[in-house]
Amino acid sequence: MEQFFPLILLVLAFGLLIVLPARQRKKLQAKAEALQSSLTVGTPVMLTSGIHGTVASLGEGTVGLEVAPGVVITVARPAVMEIRQPASGAVPPEGATGTIDGDGNPTDRTR
Repeated sequence: MEQFFPLILLVLAFGLLIVLPARQRKKLQAKAEALQSSLTVGTPVMLTSGIHGTVASLGEGTVGLEVAPGVVITVARPAVMEIRQPASGAVPPEGATGTIDGDGNPTDRTR
């Protein structure tokens, strides 16, 4: 029995290296699917490339993203990384005059 202990230990280690990453990948995929299904027009989002914008339209596999007033780009749905929430209770810096473009979009930063 002692001669099989290293082999059993090796099989267990190999099993853990396969099973744990697969479970993590499954959780991430479920989270991404939930995010995709929760997208609605007007939702502020950030893409995997770091581009911030507001959802202007939704297609089967695409999202129309307004990145500036009147500028809409079309991206693949999986490119949406997260839904952005406006900072609650954030204190604007001294001398701030408002949003950059004045449209009141929650993804705009103050000056």
